[in-house]
Amino acid sequence: MKAVIQRVENAALSVDGECVAAVGLGLTAYVGIEQTDTEADIVAFCKKLVAMRIFSDDEGKMNLSVIDVGGEILLVSNFTLCADISHGNRPSFTAAMRPPTAASAMFDHCVDFMRDLMRERGGADKVKRGVFGADMTISQSNIGPVTIVYQ
Repeated sequence: MKAVIQRVENAALSVDGECVAAVGLGLTAYVGIEQTDTEADIVAFCKKLVAMRIFSDDEGKMNLSVIDVGGEILLVSNFTLCADISHGNRPSFTAAMRPPTAASAMFDHCVDFMRDLMRERGGADKVKRGVFGADMTISQSNIGPVTIVYQ
């Protein structure tokens, strides 16, 4: 599993010109699910995401989590994170989970588990998601910028 996590002031995700998800202060996480990923990998990622201390405290130190700041999370399925560009110029996506129905089910599990984690802390409604397999347009205002690669 690979993910690119960005600290954002806000983010909006549209499909065919219609906004389907938007968050304020929080995180946008682009998630690539690979052939070898298991539900345990999803759980570990979700736990890490909600606990990462990448928001500034009163002293300007990255010491607070998305939960600490009352932030939101936008999860976006992104199989291109699984690309292998070591041979030739065309990316190979053989590491991405197949069939798409299996990858979609794993992404759904990720969203559901993240909502469960946030529900425990009073914020299940703060987890938004992209549309699996859709061509999405995402606009976001990064803070910092802070970008973390999870693998």
